[in-house]
Amino acid sequence: MVCLAVKAGGPGTFPEWKALFADLMPELEVKDWYDPALNPAQIDYVLVWQPEPGRLAQMGNLKAILSAAAGVDHILADPELPKALPIIRMGGDETATQMADYVRWAVFALLREAPLWYGAQQAKQWARKNAPPTRLSSATRVGIMGLGNLGSFVASKLVAADFTVFGWARHQKQCAGVTCYAGPEGLVPFLQQCDTLVCLLPETPETKGLITYSLLQHLRKPAGFINVGRGPVVVEADLVRALQDGTLHGAVLDVFDTEPLPETSPLWAVPGVLITPHVASEASRPARARYVVSVIKALEAGESVPLTYNPAQGY
Repeated sequence: MVCLAVKAGGPGTFPEWKALFADLMPELEVKDWYDPALNPAQIDYVLVWQPEPGRLAQMGNLKAILSAAAGVDHILADPELPKALPIIRMGGDETATQMADYVRWAVFALLREAPLWYGAQQAKQWARKNAPPTRLSSATRVGIMGLGNLGSFVASKLVAADFTVFGWARHQKQCAGVTCYAGPEGLVPFLQQCDTLVCLLPETPETKGLITYSLLQHLRKPAGFINVGRGPVVVEADLVRALQDGTLHGAVLDVFDTEPLPETSPLWAVPGVLITPHVASEASRPARARYVVSVIKALEAGESVPLTYNPAQGY
C-alpha cells in the first residue's frame, strides 16, 4: 500500500485531509506527520509546508515531495534535504484561477484608485474632489514578469479583460494575445511598455533582488506595481523609495522579504499601498487533495508530472 504523510495546515487539519484522501483514493494510506508513532521508513510520499530541517532525510524510502504551495523555497531551506528526490509544486485549476482572480482584482484596484479611496475612508473624508481622471482597461498596459504555468494563465485572463498585456521571461515564451520579451536584453524594453507591472517570478539566484529602483523607473507613468511572486525578488528599500517619491503611483503587495511583514516596516504607512498577507493563491484543501492524488497516481504509473522542480532553473 502506498503511504502519504501530511503536514499542511497544522495538526488540527489532519482529520479533514484523511477524509478527503479516503474519498479520492481509498487505497492510499494517509499518515499524520505529527503522530509520534509515525514510522519514517513506511512513507512513500509527503505533502508538506515548512517541514522541519532533517525530517525528510529520515524517510529512506521516500519517492517524492509534494509542496502544499506553489513555491518550494520552504522545502529547499532544509540543509539536509535529500538531493535526488523530485519536488512537485502545487498546481491544479483552482490554484491558477485564484491567482488570476487576485491579479485582476489588484490591477483594477490600482486602475480605479482603490488605495486613494481606502485612505480617504480611514480618514472619514469624502475625497471626490481629489479624484484623478479615470482610465479604461482598454487603455491600460499590464506587464507580467514570469510566464510559467501561473503567469501564462494570469496573462490570458487579463487579455480577456481587455487589457493590453506584455510578458517577460528568462527564455522566450509564446502566449496568445501577449507581446513577449525575454532575457536581460528584453527587460528594459518590456518595462517601458507597462503601466502596471505584475511580478510572478519565483525566487532563484538570478531573480533575487532583480527588481530595483532603477528598473521601476522604466515603467510608464503613472505606474503601478503588484507582487504575487516572492518577496526577495524585490529590493524592499528601493520599493519604498519608489512609492515615496512618485516613481510608483501605487502598489498591491502580497509577498514580502520577511513574513509576517514586521510592524516596523515603512510599507504599512506608505500612501498608495494595499497589503495582503500572502493569500493571493491558496487553493482549498479538496482541490489540493485532488491534485496530490493525480500526482501520486501518475508517479506510481511511471509517468512524468508537470510542475516538477528543476534545480538548474531554480523553480
